[in-house]
Order: sequence, then structure tokens, then C-alpha cells
Amino acid sequence: MKSLWERALVALCCGLGLAGPASAQSNYPDRDVVIIVPYSAGGTTDVAARLIAYQLSKELGRTFVIDNKPGAGGTLGVTLGANAKPDGYTLVVSPVGTHGIAPSLYGSLQYDAQNDFEPVVMLQTQPNIVVVNNDFPAKSIDELITYAKEHPDELNVASAGIGTSIHLASEMFETEAGVDFLHIPYPGSAQAVTSLMSGETQVMFDNMPSAFPHVKSGNLRALAVTSATRSPAAPDIPTVAEAATVVDLKAYDATGWTALFAPKGTPAEVVDVLNAAVNRALKKPEVVEAIIASGSSPGGGTPQELGTFVSQEIVKWKDVIEKAGVEKQ
Repeated sequence: MKSLWERALVALCCGLGLAGPASAQSNYPDRDVVIIVPYSAGGTTDVAARLIAYQLSKELGRTFVIDNKPGAGGTLGVTLGANAKPDGYTLVVSPVGTHGIAPSLYGSLQYDAQNDFEPVVMLQTQPNIVVVNNDFPAKSIDELITYAKEHPDELNVASAGIGTSIHLASEMFETEAGVDFLHIPYPGSAQAVTSLMSGETQVMFDNMPSAFPHVKSGNLRALAVTSATRSPAAPDIPTVAEAATVVDLKAYDATGWTALFAPKGTPAEVVDVLNAAVNRALKKPEVVEAIIASGSSPGGGTPQELGTFVSQEIVKWKDVIEKAGVEKQ
């Protein structure tokens, strides 16, 4: 039997028009819908987008097609989405990197994360996970902090690039714990994880969906998750805030997220149809199971809640970037 992910990919790649109940509120959609993903296929954002596209196709009776537009740290695809016709037939699935971090990281963006989009709904949230090479002596967050203080500037921390959530989660940790790592950016998470397993780097604050399979296989050791609460995918792994006792890290929270947006000016009734359909999908047991299995937690909520959250995230990550002295790109 095919998994939910496999069925989603087959349906989307074949362009099947899946039958489903149309919304009574509107005749939208009356043709296929494109969802721009600003990264390559296979990553956390892409997987979340394909799952929700499959569910929207079933809910609304039209095919929701994924269009991967990677480039410029995700900002290329988001820019295309911002400039699309605001009729509900071009949407964007965007993560914290392009909507929460990029506004403070890039000197000149071609879009405004708050004013060029209509927030639709949160799809999922996911912590990063602090993982170390199996030969690294630290077996807890306290031991990591102690080791880093005793060996200043000797620990290599891997990331998927400057300004990614992986990078900034480690920068936040350094600032709040009072330690210094040597940041080693790689072109992507896969290369960074490879460096960690080989011993070229020792620590990584990787996205949960990327790193957790290596933890389960025994190739990496997990010390903590970076969210304020434990992950339902790994309830035995403590949060950074829980695990740290040698320093006070109770305020530490670096939670990633993925959300659905529409271009500014998209009719409110269209946004409402999409929001209702996604919220219905996120309550289905098989969808909840698939999201948790990937290392994430289901989202949901109103467009207004998402808009407020994005505003708060921009302020939060601006503060992290400034305190860490991360240069604008």
C-alpha cells in the first residue's frame, strides 16, 4: 500500500483532477491552482506543500500543482508569488526563512513579507534539533555548554547557509549561553549533515525533519530540540530550555514553521475557502500522523492569527541577527 506521501506525489505529478466537495461559499476554484515552493523538491517546505496540495485537491475538487522555484535563498520564488495575479490561482508556501528572517537579513528584498501577501493559514511548525557527531564527548546540553566554554572557538557548527534557520538557531544559542562556535556554512542541509557524521563539524542545529532520521538510525546523537515545547515526534528528547541548568536558557525558542500565503489583494472569500479547507485537512488523522512522522506539528488557525505571528517573527529574528552581528546579504 502506498504511503500518504507517495499517493500525494503520484496525484500531483500525474495532474489528476481529484473529485471532492466544492465549497458552498464560492465557485472558487473553477480551474487548477499553482502553489509556488521557493526551494527545490524534497526539502521540508516542499514536502509540506505537496501534502497540503494533495489535500486541497481532494477538498476543493481541482488539482493544486506544485511549482518549485528555488534560488536566492528562497526569495526568488517568494518574489514571483508576490507579483502574481491576486485571484487565488497562484499561492505560495513559505517558511520562516523567507517570511520571518529574510526581511532583516537581506539589504534589498524584492517583496515585503507583511504588505505583499495575504496570510492564509499556518501549515506546520517544526523545531530544530541539536545534534552532535557520535564521537563528540558532550552527551547533554550542559556538557555542550561546558565543553564550548573550555574550548573557545574550537567547535565547528554546521549549517545549511548564512541566515538559514539552522544558522540562526545556533547564533541564538551562542548569544544566550555565552559560548562561541566556528560557523561552517554548507550549500544545503544534506551536505552539512554529511560533514557532521564524518567529524568535519561537531554540532548542528538542524531542521527536525532533516536530522531526526539520522538520530533514529544511530548516526547522530540528539541533545535537545530548540522549540519551547517537546516535539510529538520525539517526546523523550528535552527542549534546550529544559536541558540547560548551567546557564539560564528558559527563554530560548527557535521554532521553524511553514505557512500558506496568497498575493496581496486576493479576495477575502477566496482566502476563507482556502483557510477552511486546510483547517479541515489538518484535522484528519492520516494528515496529523504524516506531519508528526516528518518531525513537525500540525498548524491551523485563522489568517489574522498567521498575520500577527509573522509580524512577531520578523521582530524576533531581527533581534537575533543584530545581537549575533550577522552581516546583511
